[in-house]
Amino acid sequence: MKKIVSQIRQLKNKKKALILAHSYQPPEVQDIADFVGDSLELSRKAVKTKKKIIVFCGVNFMAETAKILNPEKMVIMPDLTATCPMADMIDRRKLRRIRSKHPKAKIVCYVNTTSAVKAESDICCTSANAPEVVRSIKSPEIIFVPDYHLGEWAAEEANRKLILYSGFCPVHMKISDKEIIKLKNKQPEVKVLSHPECRKNVKLVSDFILSTGQMIKKVKRIKAKEFVIATEKDMIHRLKKEAPDKRFYHLWPSAVCSNMKKITLPKIKKALENPEKYEIKMEKAILKAARLPIERMLNL
Repeated sequence: MKKIVSQIRQLKNKKKALILAHSYQPPEVQDIADFVGDSLELSRKAVKTKKKIIVFCGVNFMAETAKILNPEKMVIMPDLTATCPMADMIDRRKLRRIRSKHPKAKIVCYVNTTSAVKAESDICCTSANAPEVVRSIKSPEIIFVPDYHLGEWAAEEANRKLILYSGFCPVHMKISDKEIIKLKNKQPEVKVLSHPECRKNVKLVSDFILSTGQMIKKVKRIKAKEFVIATEKDMIHRLKKEAPDKRFYHLWPSAVCSNMKKITLPKIKKALENPEKYEIKMEKAILKAARLPIERMLNL
């Protein structure tokens, strides 16, 4: 382990590269990264850096978003087959079909979408700002894609009616309320933090509904010492580093994103050795069009 970590650091310096890792990445990948965070947070880090190469340790839509915001930089992903099942549930053709039935509607796309879907959308949102984005839209009709559960929550928070797509995150669908209720009955002082992609019954028994970035801030700010974390299991690794004096529980052994785990230290090393083979490439027209909904969101 020490040898490959040393080799990666040497290659990173030689290539003038920046390594970014999502909070769902394996612990050893998080530990080698320059920054760990959510997809949009990491893309913003990429904008600020002067490094020539961005190594994105996550899934494809995240690396695409980084490229959209950094068209002049080389963005590489150590495993180009690391896709997001939810993002793949909606494509340009399906979105156009929905819009044809609601021609006056505005389209809000979750950042967890492909660049082609972003290019067809009016504004982007994250799990942190979805209600705010929905509130900002004046149109009486709003299409929300692809996550039904995030859209349902955003609609309730913003007090708006949305046309929801039937997409979902397979990992968050494995999280149920039964385990939470059982633990809370034994340890009522435990605080439950759930991701907005979880089903409604999970949210109803949660103390806070938060994005991954918001979870970090919340555990640091409140006095509680024990937390149930209702999201992908390796979020716990980052939380332990950020708040080492607190205890975290993950109650769902199967709630693991296999695509996130495709990124490994040997693959990062290989990608740094031959970055051209792992580069994220996009059509200029798609790249340009996909940037607009992201910029509209950022301007809020």
